[in-house]
Amino acid sequence: MSNSADSPGTGATGSGPARRPRVKPVRVLTAAVFALAGLIFFTSFDTAKGTDIRQDGSLLKLSDLIQQRSRKNKQLDESNAALRGSVESLAESDDGSTRAEDEKLGGLEKGAGTRKLTGKAVSVTLNDAPPGATAKLPGYPEPQPDYLVIHQQDLQAVVNALWQGGAQGVKVMDQRLISTSAVRCVGNTLILQGRVYSPPYKITAVGDPGRLKRALADSKAIQTYMVYVNVYGLGWKVTDDGTVTLPGYSGTVDLHYAKPVG
Repeated sequence: MSNSADSPGTGATGSGPARRPRVKPVRVLTAAVFALAGLIFFTSFDTAKGTDIRQDGSLLKLSDLIQQRSRKNKQLDESNAALRGSVESLAESDDGSTRAEDEKLGGLEKGAGTRKLTGKAVSVTLNDAPPGATAKLPGYPEPQPDYLVIHQQDLQAVVNALWQGGAQGVKVMDQRLISTSAVRCVGNTLILQGRVYSPPYKITAVGDPGRLKRALADSKAIQTYMVYVNVYGLGWKVTDDGTVTLPGYSGTVDLHYAKPVG
């Protein structure tokens, strides 16, 4: 057997460790690529568990889940309203109360917003600016993204102005407001009493139309909003609706609050 330097068991002089054969870098890179590809395929298979990931209901977007919950809350509200109406009808038919007591109870329910309300109404509709909106008047800067969408304070300004104008009842979208209602926005969506809405937003108030419209015009917050309407094209529309009927509030009237743990 040869004792040359090319033999794997000996060195150049026949003693000492033998030199390791040199591995070409291309071969190392090729092996690494195949190993990585195998890892990716295994991870994908383990994640999918044999299902189509794109259609997997567990991977729905958060927005989809919110919309699903919003629709479910609407169904529960409608069911609750129907049951409440049945209970009230049964109670009124045999509760032993006097006519005066019934009238007093009816007045309290009307004030609380849990009964339907009919009367002359005014509606206000707010909407985001159109896509690609720019400053329409000289001297104003080009809009930032926040300039072009409806914000929580805009909706609150309209609701507050309508109350200030003597509104007997207010409805936002399809829901009646009561004393514990909170008008809140997350991004450019409205969250009201467990349900989610997108613009345009419609607010309807029953009351004296003249007073309601004057209150809207006198509101400092709405005057600021009108600058953005005129400059950047935010939506604003006030209409006389004639006689309308607002629905009674159908949700729970119980107060929910945080409690200390322990």
